[in-house]
Amino acid sequence: MRRHEASFEIDSKTDSYAASRILERVYDTVREESRSVRAGTDDASALLDEFGTLRDAAATPATGKLTITYERYDDEFDG
Repeated sequence: MRRHEASFEIDSKTDSYAASRILERVYDTVREESRSVRAGTDDASALLDEFGTLRDAAATPATGKLTITYERYDDEFDG
């Protein structure tokens, strides 16, 4: 498994706005993918709820840290 991580320190309103926009974009992407790829599955709603929680948390400007982790498994896709 390969792991990639990026962290962003949020210490201004501009940074907070940027983090909010990143999470808004991720939420929109996950929502669209869930509609086309995972439509009708239970995990689609759970995944969207989790990203919605992140998006909502970033909606109010605040200091903090946004860390994005991407883990890539060596397994191939089925089919």
